[in-house]
Amino acid sequence: MLISVIGGANIDLSAQLSGPFLGGDSNPGHVDIGYGGVARNIAQNLSLLGAKVQLLSTFGSDLFGGLIHDQCKRAGIDIRLCEQVQGERSGIYLCINNHSGEMIAAVADTDVAKHITPAWIEKRTGEMNQADCIVADTNIPEESIRYLMMNATAPLFIDGVSTTKAHRVTNALLKSKLPHLHTLKLNRKEALAVTGTETYTDAAQRLMDMGVEHLYITLGSEGVYCRHAGEEWLFPALPVDVVNTTGAGDAFLAGVVFAHLKGIPFPQTAQYGLMAARAALMSEKAVNPEIANILL
Repeated sequence: MLISVIGGANIDLSAQLSGPFLGGDSNPGHVDIGYGGVARNIAQNLSLLGAKVQLLSTFGSDLFGGLIHDQCKRAGIDIRLCEQVQGERSGIYLCINNHSGEMIAAVADTDVAKHITPAWIEKRTGEMNQADCIVADTNIPEESIRYLMMNATAPLFIDGVSTTKAHRVTNALLKSKLPHLHTLKLNRKEALAVTGTETYTDAAQRLMDMGVEHLYITLGSEGVYCRHAGEEWLFPALPVDVVNTTGAGDAFLAGVVFAHLKGIPFPQTAQYGLMAARAALMSEKAVNPEIANILL
């Protein structure tokens, strides 16, 4: 199986507090540096699961860009379609987690992804469309998401990334002449933000009306809500001692995509997503190298 993954590839700076958060003060804790970016995380998870993955992303010409480039190669990710943009700084994701691993706040500097324009993708469309599945995140511009909706020949899966960036996919659907998206994955906050609704079930109906075919709304400790063709399902979360929440949503979508390509029907694919998310929650890193053993 070949999967094309399009979107952000970053350096992750993660801080975990040793005790309660003290606003406006220096907090004791542990700071870790790793590799992230929603698309890159999904790509690495899929590679660990045994898929052949080609990444379409942009890095800066700085030290971090070189580190991201080399790490992707070591992870077995095909980066021939990536570009190290001269004069640009690489993406950085900075998050602060409480002593239980739950995120307090985060800042995403992903300006380098603005270079993933429709023209940039068009040059790579031939190879991209050789894949059995295409996965994108909303770090890329809205017009690029719309281009993918119109030109992707394989099933297109999109991750909403954040409440701010998730609007890019709904805007792209609303502006498309033939609105259609195979799969969309959002968390509860993103779903409510992009639809202006108060419940995730109302949000789901609004999203289906926009042209989403298969929908997953992750609900944290409550599990995941799935919707397709007027039917809905709710799968409970799996028990886990949370170490770090960063990367759990990315792992979930990777598990869903992998299960889909293995022929698992919707919505049972969500159960594989939940197993993959649990693997991420058990690791200090955004990607758990043990995901293959845990998922299988």
